[in-house]
Amino acid sequence: MSDAHPPLEPPIGLVAELSHRCPQRCVYCSNPVALERKSAEISTASWERVFAQAAELGVLQVHLSGGEPTVRPDLEALVEAARGVDLYTNLITSGVLLDRDRLQALVNAGLDHVQLSVQAASAGCADRVAGLDGAHAKKLEVARWVRQFDLPLTINAVVHRQNLHELAQIIEMAAELDASRLEVAHTQYYGWALENRAALMPTAEQVREATRLVDEARDDYAGQMQIDYVTPDYHARRPKACMGGWGRRLLVVSPSGLALPCHAAQSIEGLEFDNVEDRPLGEIWRHSQAFERFRGTGWMPEPCRSCDRREIDWGGCRCQAFALTGDAANPDPVCELSDHHQDLARLARRAAHQPNQMLRYRSFTNSSDT
Repeated sequence: MSDAHPPLEPPIGLVAELSHRCPQRCVYCSNPVALERKSAEISTASWERVFAQAAELGVLQVHLSGGEPTVRPDLEALVEAARGVDLYTNLITSGVLLDRDRLQALVNAGLDHVQLSVQAASAGCADRVAGLDGAHAKKLEVARWVRQFDLPLTINAVVHRQNLHELAQIIEMAAELDASRLEVAHTQYYGWALENRAALMPTAEQVREATRLVDEARDDYAGQMQIDYVTPDYHARRPKACMGGWGRRLLVVSPSGLALPCHAAQSIEGLEFDNVEDRPLGEIWRHSQAFERFRGTGWMPEPCRSCDRREIDWGGCRCQAFALTGDAANPDPVCELSDHHQDLARLARRAAHQPNQMLRYRSFTNSSDT
């Protein structure tokens, strides 16, 4: 067996969750159900310090995310600060709060890339999933502005039972918008997505069809548009390496400054997370108990400990293991070797075939202090 604690490399990327506030109410949102309030958000100066510490640590990219990051009036200053320490800046946005002048200001500040979320190909389906009338039309407008400013564009489409019937059209739309990259990501069931699981879970047949469509599109758009595909967990037999492995390649800073191994890590009860207001980012990355808890392979139980995939999937998703078994140290139930795998398979089949499930939306009062 290899060393349970391989040499720790610096993280490639920092996901800066600038705010949980968002005008959309996407039914698949994986942010915590109890969102952090505006009053808890760390300051401009704190984020600037975090970016400088990230660059010193060896981070190459900062993903400005949320919620909706454009709710922050200091976003231009944050982009400028990140570029000032040579971080590649990627804005992950719904686009619905942007106007052309604001986008121009962000470009002037040094923005490198825009990742725009879409909820479907048709306005009716997209706006229903987002919980916001008129959102889809605004996204199309923003996508065109992004390309007019000669910024690279990624289209991100989270797919599920409510929109998989439009996947072929979503792919065509991304190509027509001149996206250089399309990410088709099956829903991950944390936060509000978990609340809506019975309405979102696709059937196994839908997953197979989605995979076929993506495979065909990769051939059709080769050399024009890269298509990444995040496969679903609940219908799988082996888990994915969540975030490239716990505490290995990426780190997340929440709106209030908590440093997390992944954006859903707070769902695991019993873990305590350091705050960037109290401890330098590099020190947290190297020595935080939360980051160390599931890093490497030494924490693994059997059958993970002796599995030949232990340094491929790194035990799968710890948040999923906690959500489905009550213990984050258990093998990910997605794995067919897990004692809980058959329970997961039955849950997936049952959820996927429940008809006429009502979508549940969070209230706006749960997203801000306005």
